[in-house]
Amino acid sequence: MSDVLEQDRPAPATERKSETGAAARPLPLAGVRVLDVSQVMAGPYACMLLGDLGADVIKIEPPAGGDQTRGAMGFKMKGPDSMGFLNMNRNKRSVAINLKTDAGREVLYKLVETADILVENYRPGVMTKLKCGYDVLSKINPKLVYASISGFGQTGPWAGRPGFDLIAQAMSGVMSVTGHPGGAPVKAGVPVADIGCGLFATYAALAAYIGAKQTGQGQYIDASLFEAALAFSIWDTSEYWGTGVDPVPLGTSNRMSAPYQAVRSSDGYFVMGATNQKLWAKLCETLDRKELMSDERFIDNPARLRNRLVLIEELEKSFVAKTSEEWVEALLAVGIPAGPMHTYPEAFDSEHSKHRQMRMEIDHPIEGKVPNIGFPVKLSGTPQQVRLHPPLLGEHTETILNEIGLDAEARGALAERGAFAG
Repeated sequence: MSDVLEQDRPAPATERKSETGAAARPLPLAGVRVLDVSQVMAGPYACMLLGDLGADVIKIEPPAGGDQTRGAMGFKMKGPDSMGFLNMNRNKRSVAINLKTDAGREVLYKLVETADILVENYRPGVMTKLKCGYDVLSKINPKLVYASISGFGQTGPWAGRPGFDLIAQAMSGVMSVTGHPGGAPVKAGVPVADIGCGLFATYAALAAYIGAKQTGQGQYIDASLFEAALAFSIWDTSEYWGTGVDPVPLGTSNRMSAPYQAVRSSDGYFVMGATNQKLWAKLCETLDRKELMSDERFIDNPARLRNRLVLIEELEKSFVAKTSEEWVEALLAVGIPAGPMHTYPEAFDSEHSKHRQMRMEIDHPIEGKVPNIGFPVKLSGTPQQVRLHPPLLGEHTETILNEIGLDAEARGALAERGAFAG
């Protein structure tokens, strides 16, 4: 794990040294300044990804409490910040500014002069009312890439509705295909709309930034949880557009091939997929059920899809004879994809996850060692780094204001006008 700096601005990437002592390649986004004017998940997650790649991310928070996620979750840490906040805000510096005051906005305007990207996720219209909309800030900095994240986008009949992952999953159709047939509604276990929107906003912001470097003109990005969730519906929507039949929940099975789902063993469940005719034949041979290969109900993939329920009943007659571990080992041995059902602790503690460094620890001034989810992609030449711990609320206010030319006297005058008060 990289050492975490305390209050200093991240060192220029050209100053980093490799293990051999030679100058390391700059991180890809070294020199890029991002203003994170967002809270909770989609926006902070997007900005953290940019920070991991070297961007100088300045998190602009309300003085009274900061990002709502600081106080979220149903358990307490040593300090005031939740584990959720600590897992979405590394590699950032925090400035506490009251954007409801003229003085607070003046500070933001000064920061905008130095920024390349701004990410916000207030409800549509709020930033405009605060005089911090793209129309205002783009005049201060024409190169600014301004990304707005919301529940349903900035325009349209639903634009004014509050945006939460649960609502987006329901209204996009995601929940209509999640769970088991005839069961109560089930949401995806992970926040697919939030994380998806954060990822889409990140790729759009980087594309717009590259464009601004070439043209000198930034642009406005409108990202929504609703559209992010819809964008994940490729198989389900393809089935609907191809057949005219509404997709329904299928449990763990798949719309494109069968068998491809969780199946019962003698001690629980495991997952497997015989997704083509060659793998189907291997499965029948491994189970010593060659008669299934000539069964008209299972003769090819379309037939197996039509008869999915009875297919799994037949296969589980054989699968219940051994444990999940035995079957996973046997299927992998003949080239059939299979795997055990892990809990999160089992997944993170697995030999593979440890090898891939999917759990790391960050030094924190209050919490000590803080576990964080590792970098989900690996760059060979410029690997992501932990340069800064998740910031305390307003931890870097004075340092950053100094950087943009606001000395002690100017800061005092701004403070008197309510710039930093909740």
